Amino acid sequence: MKAIITGINGQDGFYLSELLKKNEVDVIAAGRKDMDISDFQKVQELIIHHQPDYIFHLAANSTTQHSALFENNLVIGTVTLYILEAVKLFSPQTKVFISGSGLQFKNEGRPIRESDPFEARDAYSISRIQSVYAARYYRSLGIQTYVGYFFNHDSPRRSEKHMAKKISAFAQRIAKGDTGTLEIGDMSVVKEWTFAGDVVEGVWKFVNQENIFEANISSGIGYSITDWVNACFQVIGKNPAGYIREADGFKAEYRQLVSNPALIQQIGFFPKISFQELAKMMVLEP
Repeated sequence: MKAIITGINGQDGFYLSELLKKNEVDVIAAGRKDMDISDFQKVQELIIHHQPDYIFHLAANSTTQHSALFENNLVIGTVTLYILEAVKLFSPQTKVFISGSGLQFKNEGRPIRESDPFEARDAYSISRIQSVYAARYYRSLGIQTYVGYFFNHDSPRRSEKHMAKKISAFAQRIAKGDTGTLEIGDMSVVKEWTFAGDVVEGVWKFVNQENIFEANISSGIGYSITDWVNACFQVIGKNPAGYIREADGFKAEYRQLVSNPALIQQIGFFPKISFQELAKMMVLEP
């Protein structure tokens, strides 16, 4: 079997690649360092040449900032169309996985279902919503197209622009003798803190069944940022008081971002790594 992964150099691409190799799937890299996926001709040539069993489109700049509007419109939205059209023309047996996000749904402070309405609340959501409608259209043309909605998920491979890594790396520095402080926004915000390696296990299980085509690939378990701070500092045996300071006047984008994972649970997906285990992993690993 063969699989193409876009965004293979990112966190999810890394863990998915490792998982596929364990399952004896040949992995073809389509990351920024490997090829220009924004070139439709090159995408066609890649698919014609390899005739893959799977394509996993994970590439994106994971930020809601308006400055990434055109980049994400191209990489998420337009490249989804490139992949699906090339599959339709040259490799219709290929299963295509498109990554979505909990951020593209209208957030009313309750667990989000796949059937909830979308809301284009930022530049990132616009591209994600476009890619889902493209997936639905090509599914109507007979292409096996899956959409997995990701909620917050982390690993030691995250960069410090992500909250979980920023806090775990800070705790790691405190354990080594740093005496600085870290300012954080609203620490009462609740979201999921799932291990990325577990999430890609869910992706693999998802694309190997043919009954559900859109699902939250998530834990459905929420913790606050305060909970994460406490878990990370528990690993190093210190009290976070005096090290962590909540920013004044910060307004969070949402009060909570938590999923309802009932659909993915129907096919047997349940994350293995606990919240506390993830904190330990991210604080202790480089």
